[in-house]
Amino acid sequence: MIEKGYFAHSSAVIDEGCTIGNGTRIWHFSHIMPGCIIGEGCNIGQNVVVSPDVVLGKNVKIQNNVSIYTGVICEDDVFLGPSMVFTNVINPRSAVNRKNEYARTFVRKGATIGANATIVCGIELGEFCFIGAGAVVIRTVPAYALVVGNPARQTGWMSEYGHKLKFDKEGKAICPESNIVYELKDGIVRKSQN
Repeated sequence: MIEKGYFAHSSAVIDEGCTIGNGTRIWHFSHIMPGCIIGEGCNIGQNVVVSPDVVLGKNVKIQNNVSIYTGVICEDDVFLGPSMVFTNVINPRSAVNRKNEYARTFVRKGATIGANATIVCGIELGEFCFIGAGAVVIRTVPAYALVVGNPARQTGWMSEYGHKLKFDKEGKAICPESNIVYELKDGIVRKSQN
């Protein structure tokens, strides 16, 4: 059904008290909980849960079987791969109520999280970083970094178009798709201003 400028499949559950932006599409068996904010143009795949107070920016793409727990904030243009996992408590126990201990996790603009990756709570994933499939991320990831493995380790840098960057001796790299020039200086990657 089309409702208030967004689409929700008839099997989706949309609780009262959430905000959903225009052009967003919510697919089969997904649950959007109260207090969450979903930006414009998002795509929420099948069997996704968006928990209370989660914030999603514009154009966030969420693949099937993802649960986004309270404490997660995703900026614009974030990609969440199939069956990837967020946590929101560092030391959960069934018999101990830790709802007042939810840790914040920030996923910055343009970040990609691959299929079946796990993101341990309380960290920041930098702009346009790329988390490989199956990675277990336990610490903050710099902007443009490529991380893989368990525990996740940085193995390189990625362009905004998702290509691995190869830096020359002067610390410059060119994205083969966009021709954007990147600079690596003091362990930080930035787009060139030239």
